[in-house]
Amino acid sequence: MLTSDDQKDMQNKNNIVLIGMPGAGKSTVGVVLAKRLGLVFLDSDLVIQEKQGMLLHEIIEGKGLDAFLRIEEDVNASLSASGAVIATGGSAVYGEKAMVHLKRIGTVVYLQLSFTTIAERLGDLNERGVAMRDGQDLHSLYEERVPLYEKYADIILPCENKMLREIVLEIAEQL
Repeated sequence: MLTSDDQKDMQNKNNIVLIGMPGAGKSTVGVVLAKRLGLVFLDSDLVIQEKQGMLLHEIIEGKGLDAFLRIEEDVNASLSASGAVIATGGSAVYGEKAMVHLKRIGTVVYLQLSFTTIAERLGDLNERGVAMRDGQDLHSLYEERVPLYEKYADIILPCENKMLREIVLEIAEQL
């Protein structure tokens, strides 16, 4: 028997959830995709910043990585949207409770890029608020996260050497 929450989640499965590494283009693709499909755009990193009154890197620096990841999981697990494109932070996949919720309310699309492309796109990782352990480098972070992105994705979209409009069109066609 379905609970009222389950019924509500099923009705709201009309969301698109974008996951992937920092620099993969989740926010950029999300805005354009939402416009194309006539949906609302929601950036979970901005929701976190609004709720905490701090930038992502300030949260990580001030409260620590573990606290940030708990905050991120709580925010993502409580997102309630209908007819939205949701861009998550790159570390969203560490929160199992959140990812189960996001999969229940939407189609999860992994924007897949090579390590080389991600490394070229990213600037100062600390300023971006990239959730990394002390001493961890970008390559080990990439290797750690890719299996999680693949685990939670309903659609894995290779984005290497593709223009923004190609990526948006491919997502729209696969839904």
